[in-house]
Amino acid sequence: MVKFVLASAVLCCALSYAFAGTCSNPEVKSSFYSTSDATIVSQIGFVTEFTLKCSNAGAEKLPLFAEVLGKLAPVVRIGENKYQVSWNEEIKKASSGSYAVRLFDEESYAAVRKAQRAGEDIQSVKPLTTVTVNFSGAYKGPWVNSEILATVMVFFVAYVAFTTRSKLMV
Repeated sequence: MVKFVLASAVLCCALSYAFAGTCSNPEVKSSFYSTSDATIVSQIGFVTEFTLKCSNAGAEKLPLFAEVLGKLAPVVRIGENKYQVSWNEEIKKASSGSYAVRLFDEESYAAVRKAQRAGEDIQSVKPLTTVTVNFSGAYKGPWVNSEILATVMVFFVAYVAFTTRSKLMV
């Protein structure tokens, strides 16, 4: 009888872990932040926060991983069903537009790592869900620096002054 109760308890624990092992029907709501002024930085920082709700209870607490532009990053849990992922990109490579943040659970992350080791395309691995964020771009400074504009203005004013003076002296 004790063996039966013990076996039943182990079976229940294994089944509950198996059903909570993956998130089914994920619902994601996200917000996005990025560097808006790139005049004095060398890289642009991107931060995506999102909430994840699964139809099966407890699945939201599983560890998540993200892939952005071919780079893998861990996803940090910052609250109840709230997560955050961040990455950096060089200013020259960071273009305005949409970025797809592909989210993976442990199972699909293992498949991504296996594909990487085999030299296969990781885009073939189906993610848990994908979050799309829109980056409007970062201010990189004026087209003409103020120092150059001031120098040109000094030469222009000097030219006008000397030509006017020479016309007056004739």
